[in-house]
Amino acid sequence: MNIKIYPVKAFALVAAGILLLGPGSRADDWFLLGERTIKATDPNTDVKSEGDRWHKDVKRVKFSVEGSDVEITKIVLNWDNRPDKTITEIGTIKASGQTAEVDAPGRKGRLTGVKIQYKILGNAPTAIFKIWGYD
Repeated sequence: MNIKIYPVKAFALVAAGILLLGPGSRADDWFLLGERTIKATDPNTDVKSEGDRWHKDVKRVKFSVEGSDVEITKIVLNWDNRPDKTITEIGTIKASGQTAEVDAPGRKGRLTGVKIQYKILGNAPTAIFKIWGYD
């Protein structure tokens, strides 16, 4: 049996597959899991992850701040399907800066929220703390 593959048909098949995946796919993108305005008068806070259980299922997380430099002394990652993880070696996140990525436990984990201990540096009364997830 002789099978012939025509280049035009092969190209059309590949193009159709790419269009089905499309740019609207969230796979392999960083997305906002949650955010909270933190106050200089509070030493700690909880930030809950937004969305349903599928949106909280991530491979990695990172954190960013806006508005002021923030010294982070401790972050506790609350995983729904794994033990919580405490991170203490964060340091200062500059305004409009971000942390290094932290891998989820296992292949993927469902992050329900984080607890942070912090100090806002300078004279700013507030800053915005954001949780980013990578799928």
